[in-house]
Amino acid sequence: MDMSKYPAEPFRIKVVEVPNILNREEREEAIKRAGYNTFLLDSQDCYIDLLTDSGTTAMSDKQWAGLMVGDEAYAGSKNWKRLEATVKEYYGFKHLVPTHQGRGAENLLSRIMIKEGDYVPGNMYFTTTRYHQEAQGATFVDVIIDEAHDSTIDIPFKGNIDLKKLEDLVNKVGADKIPYICLAVTVNLAGGQPVSMENIKAVRAFADKHNIKVFSDATRCVENSYFIKKREKGYENMEIKDILKEMMSYFDGCTMSGKKDCLVNIGGFLAMNDENMYTQARELVVVFEGMPSYGGLAGRDMEAMAIGITESVDYNYIEHRIEQVAYLGDRLREAGVPIVEPVGGHAVFLDARRFLDHLTQDEFPAQSLAAHLYVEAGVRSMERGIISAGRDKITGDHHRPKLELVRLTIPRRVYTYRHLDIVADGVINLYKKRDSIRGLKFVYEPPMLRFFNARFELI
Repeated sequence: MDMSKYPAEPFRIKVVEVPNILNREEREEAIKRAGYNTFLLDSQDCYIDLLTDSGTTAMSDKQWAGLMVGDEAYAGSKNWKRLEATVKEYYGFKHLVPTHQGRGAENLLSRIMIKEGDYVPGNMYFTTTRYHQEAQGATFVDVIIDEAHDSTIDIPFKGNIDLKKLEDLVNKVGADKIPYICLAVTVNLAGGQPVSMENIKAVRAFADKHNIKVFSDATRCVENSYFIKKREKGYENMEIKDILKEMMSYFDGCTMSGKKDCLVNIGGFLAMNDENMYTQARELVVVFEGMPSYGGLAGRDMEAMAIGITESVDYNYIEHRIEQVAYLGDRLREAGVPIVEPVGGHAVFLDARRFLDHLTQDEFPAQSLAAHLYVEAGVRSMERGIISAGRDKITGDHHRPKLELVRLTIPRRVYTYRHLDIVADGVINLYKKRDSIRGLKFVYEPPMLRFFNARFELI
């Protein structure tokens, strides 16, 4: 493979963490103890940990230095003031409240905006987002383009919303039953797929026509900005920070998990432009998170997040971040391993349906594939298929997503290309003996968000 097409790491390594490398027999015992659920593995038992990119970032020297100037005042922290000013500068929203992480912001948004019987359209669900929406009595409606549900289709903006599906929903339930449109940038469960600026503008125009709010799940908005720069005409000469600012200008607000594109290990926020909504958010954040000037965060963590926001829009950083993920995808694609096309921003997604085509969806192929990859290479990954989708709250049957995926999620500034070679070699070796992989069945199934704590055994 020609490595000249992939940018070198735009950083120097100052501190290293020595991992515990188990042998195959030890890994077999570890995954069995974990009930074949990679979430239940101990971190120390994972050589290369690709479970998530959430909170697994390596912080910079400036961020670590920022921890030392943490103002831990209960109210009015100077770090809060810096975070507030930084979010306004780079995202453009008038108001924000800090939260301990993204799902804290989702909780606030859902409680403020949703009433029983509402419908919330979005470009594919995310697990905790949909949970908070449904907990407040809403029904989630997927309005992503059809191509997003087919892993083999390669188009530049596979995360786009289908305006016809939005129109059909309005005609069916009425605009007054739709409190807001939830538009994710990028779309995690579609494979980290971006949304075009053209589509975001079109959704904004549609929403204005029907007097509906538009909120963004902005968790990976910097990654989305990079894809717009690389793939959308008219943006190729713009800086990442300017693309980001324009993109956010089309939303009424956003939920943010700072643990991704804000480059920190904990933290998030809910941002908005509406003054009345801000008043409600300030009241609710006290109940669920903390004072409006800390929202469950230490002052030092807010300082690190403010610094991370400024670092995230550096082109050298985001280019390496996206292209490193592309490198892993290219290695697997060249070996014939079925993956979601095109490769997205934060992860490579294995297509477990095609990888393990001898298993039915009721045999949980993605869950089984993730467990076997750990045994094969010491690589921890995550199921994103029927287990993550959960059950229909009315019928009790499984939600049956068309995509049955295993997510190989790349933490930011943590692993080198050589680490990814080890991942690729493990996946390729497993693919060569895929017919020997058995499915799984439940031993314990939690009633909600089951993928976190469920336990399985081999069929």
